[in-house]
Amino acid sequence: MSAPAAPRPAKSAVDLAVDLAGTRLRSPVMTASGCAAAGRELDAFTDVAALGAVVTKSVMLSPRSGRPTPRMAETPAGMLNSIGLQGGGVDALVEHDLPWLAERGATAVVSVAGGDPEEFAEVARRVVGAPGVAALEVNISCPNVANRGLVFACDPGSSAAVLGAVRAAVGDDVVLLAKLSPDVTDLVAIARACLEAGASGLTAINTLLGVDVDVRTMRPRLAVTTGGLSGPAIRPVAVRCVWQLRAAMLAGLLPEAPVVGTGGVASGVDALQMVLAGASAVQVGTAVFADPTTPGRVVDELVALLAERGFASVAEAVGFAHRP
Repeated sequence: MSAPAAPRPAKSAVDLAVDLAGTRLRSPVMTASGCAAAGRELDAFTDVAALGAVVTKSVMLSPRSGRPTPRMAETPAGMLNSIGLQGGGVDALVEHDLPWLAERGATAVVSVAGGDPEEFAEVARRVVGAPGVAALEVNISCPNVANRGLVFACDPGSSAAVLGAVRAAVGDDVVLLAKLSPDVTDLVAIARACLEAGASGLTAINTLLGVDVDVRTMRPRLAVTTGGLSGPAIRPVAVRCVWQLRAAMLAGLLPEAPVVGTGGVASGVDALQMVLAGASAVQVGTAVFADPTTPGRVVDELVALLAERGFASVAEAVGFAHRP
């Protein structure tokens, strides 16, 4: 007679808290940079204080009007965007948005950007110390203005220069997440450069570069031709990148560090795939445009899926698909 199966934890018993390089988040589900601004509009549909964090739209030193329109185009499985980091600049974020998030009880992860390492460092310096900021996400998918527009994240040396400058500016105690681009030949080499230069963890991935042509006008649908592809179409690529990074850590090719999975997450199933592949947390982005309740729903669905599979915590499931 076989022994009875161990009881599975109830949904409410699943521990959702995650440790992100020493910073504790109440949930593994965050927003993705650029898809919910600083959370004000989203809060009418999803309790931002209940999320792991609100990741702000990438902010630069000075206000930017962004790129010319049209700069968004829907695709069959997602969208292309070429917004150009439009925003009011870091001082406006610190003065208006971060205090609101803190008053709301939400945790903030600030996405910082710049045209050179010095601008990244200055933006980070102005953000550190603001209330409610748990970490900085360093958006190295920006063009390097000093290097013919080469995207920082496509070159190990450029990536390391940015992370090193930011780390020097903010000190050793601030959690830094390097946001990686999938448009590279060797993702692990870029990740290694970021971690060795001072990154605490990695966010995988940013958008994929794409083009969509309007057959009526016979011209590209975006004013600047190319844009970043996001949404369900890129989820398998994002899962592959998370898997690749976790596998490299298990093989000793990368230092151990948390990975945040983002790209096409729209359900608990999507989030669980990311976690099983090696993500300690996930971000919900493009799905918010169609359904702003998505982040909260993903949390509920993920908890139920973890409980059904006998996991008592998110941490137990991280990288589970890599087991022998």
